[in-house]
Amino acid sequence: MATATTKKPDYIVSPGAILDEILEERGIAKQAFAERCGRTPKFISEVISGKAPLTEETALHFGRVLDMEPQVWVNLESNYRLRLAERQEEEEFARQSAWAKKFPVRDMVRYRMFDTPKSPAETVRCILDFFGTASIAACDDMLASRQASVAYRRSQSFRGHPEAVMAWLHWGARIAADIQCSEYDPMRFKACLKQARSLTLSGPEEIQARLGKLCADAGVALVFSPELPGTRLSGAARWAGDTPIIQLSLRHKSDDHLWFTFFHEAGHILLHGKKGLFIDDDKGDIDDPREAEANEFAASSLIPKPMWKAFVANRCFDEASIRAFSAECGIAPGIAVGRLQYERVVPYNTALNRLKQRFEWIA
Repeated sequence: MATATTKKPDYIVSPGAILDEILEERGIAKQAFAERCGRTPKFISEVISGKAPLTEETALHFGRVLDMEPQVWVNLESNYRLRLAERQEEEEFARQSAWAKKFPVRDMVRYRMFDTPKSPAETVRCILDFFGTASIAACDDMLASRQASVAYRRSQSFRGHPEAVMAWLHWGARIAADIQCSEYDPMRFKACLKQARSLTLSGPEEIQARLGKLCADAGVALVFSPELPGTRLSGAARWAGDTPIIQLSLRHKSDDHLWFTFFHEAGHILLHGKKGLFIDDDKGDIDDPREAEANEFAASSLIPKPMWKAFVANRCFDEASIRAFSAECGIAPGIAVGRLQYERVVPYNTALNRLKQRFEWIA
């Protein structure tokens, strides 16, 4: 995924400089050459100095007079103008290098979104290449357009660090593009979610391998990508064309949080159509009914409502009862602990936390 850079020479050789050398080597006076080309000496001097562009017609005339392929002059002119444009762009990027500081460049390099930039100007270029945009203005416009489509705009994470959020989302989209998915089938995805419940008892490597394949077979691209500094996001759900994408960060590195987030994003895919881009952090958007619906979908998918109500009514939440209840549900006990904590039935700081499975980043 890293973007390779090719070192280019610091100097720029114009076709006029090449022409000047050829005329000198052949002993042809500039005035005589101008006459043979049907041009003025002033024009030849401007070509040599780089002031006048060397057109295709001029390339034909130079080729005929000097017995050279006209394409040589066309290529020399094209390369010269391109190098001039690159130099001007480099200078412009250097002047606007403060723009790149909005992005978490160090971590983008760490996760190989691009190679380590050698200069502030190259940092700007790497970011533009990463997003596939031609200029800073185009990149800002694209990010603003995508930000406007985010369903969860009240997120403090998004308001405080929009560039980091958009970098994380774009990274996920690039990873998803490389995942081979079947055509999306909502019924097959629902079946996938039923099978996913049994994976809550598995370890990180098995989860990544099996859950990703289950989703891909149902037409959903599942992406694991660690959070970038300032994002504080747990997950995201959106569509790329006809392919839904679920992106997970493993932010809290515990099984209860991982699975609730996964089923929450799955709820967005199944319930809320193709147009929304949903991003979710710790606080949740209580004003958006779609977030409440996704929360309800996740909770009931992991633990059926009747079973949960009966368990909570017993008011017995020691380790043995939680393990027994989780075994009856067919889920990891950490999920039950997380649900009890979320509903403030037991405190977050409790010995029951040892029932949660901890995840390091799935590499």
